[in-house]
Amino acid sequence: MRWAVIASAALAALLASTQGAEASTLDGAHLSLWWAVPFLGLLTSIGLGPLIAEKLWHRHYGKIAFLWAASLALALIARFGAHAAFEAVADALLTDYLPFILMMFALYVTAGGILLRAAAHGRPAVNTLLLSIGAIIASFVGVTAASMIMIRPLLHSNYERTRKAHVVVFFIFLVANIGGALTPLGNPPLFFGFINGVAFFWPLRHQWPQTLFATAVLLLLFLALDAWMLAREPRPPKPRPHDIPTRFKGVRNLLLLALAVDAIVTCGLWEPGVAFRVLGVDIALQDAVRDVAMVAIGLASLWLTDRAARAANNFDWAPLGEVAKLFAAIFVCMTPLFAILEAGRAGALAWLIDKMAGPDGAPHPVAYFWFTGLVSAALDNAPTYLVAFDLAGGDSARLMGPYASTLKAIGLGAAFMGALTYIGNAPNFMIYAMARRAGFEMPGFFGYMAWAAAILLPIFVAVSFML
Repeated sequence: MRWAVIASAALAALLASTQGAEASTLDGAHLSLWWAVPFLGLLTSIGLGPLIAEKLWHRHYGKIAFLWAASLALALIARFGAHAAFEAVADALLTDYLPFILMMFALYVTAGGILLRAAAHGRPAVNTLLLSIGAIIASFVGVTAASMIMIRPLLHSNYERTRKAHVVVFFIFLVANIGGALTPLGNPPLFFGFINGVAFFWPLRHQWPQTLFATAVLLLLFLALDAWMLAREPRPPKPRPHDIPTRFKGVRNLLLLALAVDAIVTCGLWEPGVAFRVLGVDIALQDAVRDVAMVAIGLASLWLTDRAARAANNFDWAPLGEVAKLFAAIFVCMTPLFAILEAGRAGALAWLIDKMAGPDGAPHPVAYFWFTGLVSAALDNAPTYLVAFDLAGGDSARLMGPYASTLKAIGLGAAFMGALTYIGNAPNFMIYAMARRAGFEMPGFFGYMAWAAAILLPIFVAVSFML
């Protein structure tokens, strides 16, 4: 690991030496695109590490991720000063990462106590049905909750299959992303739109044709692909007699899961106007209440759940631990990129933002669809939605009126294109980690991107013509 430490220090020195005006705060207007190097390096490590040094990566991925984040933090200290760097890192960890990982903790633990088993093993019709159910409930309980509920029965239904990675890939497409495009409950970006003035049922009324189109195409494609894969299995799997009955346990955890979703929504709407400072970061009272609720719900699930149900689900902490370590570094490394985006036309991406408007200055819907979507795939779709929303004017009444096509494009881009990478939406990487722990040979970071690009990009091109 010595070489990694040296490289981290060298990168910090390089970033600190980049030209630009001095500033006492992390102002995106003073940042060049060189500040994306730690984030890109971290993504490259996640993608290539398991391929070129599998044992080393799985033993030290937390340390490698930490070094990328540390190199950025050191560069921020040298460039902006210790105070500004500390505030930027603390803000990323306390306001973005902590709510994310506590939500994942609560939903992962509660869903881990829900035992649901499909009656048939690895049959295309059953798999398609499970994907359909997951996609439908995603808009009503959220993509993360739907994913945590439905992923285990899908994994269990296909554990005897030889070729099965595609089942999880399509699950990420449909349940963890596209299925949540119809309500603010479904996907975090749409919820941010709701609390910024977009009517609750606006996405349902305006985004259902594109969502129905993408979902139907993916389900038909999956059914054909899954049947083709199964026909080429060396030994077609047969259900074991003791696994044939459908099983369900975990009513208490379903209630806790509903309570977690309710806490997220309620605290998002509640604005008491009270805040307190932690490590120099303002924490709103409603956010603190939500985070405490997530911890309480997770602990209650651990206390109330029958151990046999968790054992039957093969529940363990490794997937959550992997997500926690990697996403801590990811959120830190994303900090300068979001600062550049928030700087708008004063930042290094002004040239791109200018191209997203027509000759009359009005936002171009197709440009916003691809901008929001591709940035969501690389970063995180919730803050990306807010950036695009502000770039398009930030006026919800105008965006729901004359610029309705632009608002629809922003919502669909954020909800759909988070599926293009493992880090584009909250549950994607968790699903990947759970599938890998269950013995599924999942494609790596770049392998998944190849799958997603080949399958999803043609669909997204068609959606562009439907805006």
